[in-house]
Amino acid sequence: MATASKGDGLSAGQRARVRKQAGASANAGASEEGGELNIVPFLDILLNVLMFVLATTLVTFTASIDTTPPRTPRGPVEVRAPALGLNVIVTRDGFVVSARGRRVGPGCTQEGPGLAVGTTGGDYDYAGLTACAKRIKTSADDPEAQVTLAANPDVPYQTIVRTMDALRRTGDEDLFPDVRFAIPR
Repeated sequence: MATASKGDGLSAGQRARVRKQAGASANAGASEEGGELNIVPFLDILLNVLMFVLATTLVTFTASIDTTPPRTPRGPVEVRAPALGLNVIVTRDGFVVSARGRRVGPGCTQEGPGLAVGTTGGDYDYAGLTACAKRIKTSADDPEAQVTLAANPDVPYQTIVRTMDALRRTGDEDLFPDVRFAIPR
């Protein structure tokens, strides 16, 4: 571009305006001609939103235990000799155990009312429950692998899980690996 000389008929103010416009278009032309967008502010906002979502998201881990609900027979029911039918109800004071349709008394040695296994020192006696379940299983002619477990509403979840563990096995021997849930009435 040719610069204006003093003999071009322009005043000093006009020359300054021409220089100013030429300099502005030179700077604007570099960014407008390339058609580039500045996405840095957009990425900053996006990163802030992402950090907010990650910081406020509640992560929950759930554990699941495979069980099978009790089944009701359909159609005609065949009358058979009473099966073992082990039932355990977890109460605040201990475990109520019944087998063969009858309640097991304290100590799990004979029939009787009350708790089969009580609490010891304010804590549930899981070892006593395991010994009781083993005693009942060994006394059965045709032992089953199924136990029905029920709990009062005020019993903590962890107590139910520990009860299931106590009933499933003792050492290397399976006791009642098939645990089913019921609702106490």
